[in-house]
Amino acid sequence: MDGPARRRPLLFLDVDGPLNPYAAKPERRPEGYTTIRVPHQNGGSRPLRVWLNPAHGPALLALDYDLIWATTWMNLANRWIAPILGLPTLPYVDFGVALFRERPDGVHWKSEPLLTYAAGRPFAWVDDEQSAADHTFTTTHHPGPALLHHVNPRIGLRDEDFRTLADFAGRSRLRP
Repeated sequence: MDGPARRRPLLFLDVDGPLNPYAAKPERRPEGYTTIRVPHQNGGSRPLRVWLNPAHGPALLALDYDLIWATTWMNLANRWIAPILGLPTLPYVDFGVALFRERPDGVHWKSEPLLTYAAGRPFAWVDDEQSAADHTFTTTHHPGPALLHHVNPRIGLRDEDFRTLADFAGRSRLRP
């Protein structure tokens, strides 16, 4: 049951790494994945090769979360990624001026915008770039439960990742 009785945690989704195992051997597309070619948004001459597993969409939708894109793709994830995975149009974090801006404290540039977006609500963040500095920053600045879940960019999301996410969602629901 959604709405006033219970609010689901947020699931911040990165694309490159968790959904697109970009660091896998280029000549060995992982089993279950399909290849799409996406034009470079920065004017590159060669399209980007993106591997996506269509089974990830139903698995994500089965989780007890509100899904949010947390990727440099921002709204372009709705155009290129969501249809392949069978996901609806999702909200996204607009990183604005924080995009790729290095912080002197070593905290990833996504961390602060994600905490701002979450506004105290429980969340899980699936990415391949979090560090100990991000865990410390989140613990210090976010009052609610948070899971920073690292995914190996060579293999992408696996069954055990979905189990970890499901377990966290079950433990972190907000009640009025």
